[in-house]
Amino acid sequence: QVQIVESGGGLVQPGGSLRLSCAASGTSFSIYDMGWYRQAPGKQRELVASITNDGRTNYADSMKGRFTISRDHAKNTGYLQMNSLKPEDTAVYYCNVRIATSFLPSYWGQGTQVTVSS
Repeated sequence: QVQIVESGGGLVQPGGSLRLSCAASGTSFSIYDMGWYRQAPGKQRELVASITNDGRTNYADSMKGRFTISRDHAKNTGYLQMNSLKPEDTAVYYCNVRIATSFLPSYWGQGTQVTVSS
């Protein structure tokens, strides 16, 4: 079993920045990839960004150039640096981790709230 804990959310003014963290813990596991998703009220959950074990990244179009995903392999921790935040970035942000086994089991965190408002 793998536990995922996100942190770093909060209230920020438009144009501001936040860095989210995603810590994975458990026994004897290797991460295949990690992704950040978000869900705003009344909307479906959407992919924000993802990063593979070998460092390949993927971003949703609306986040390119503003958000940066990264990982610290030694700490089994991922990060999402969010700059130039907009009110429409307001959502609960979730971390998803897939484990490197034949079935790629997927684990979700509980989410962290990001609110962009003046």
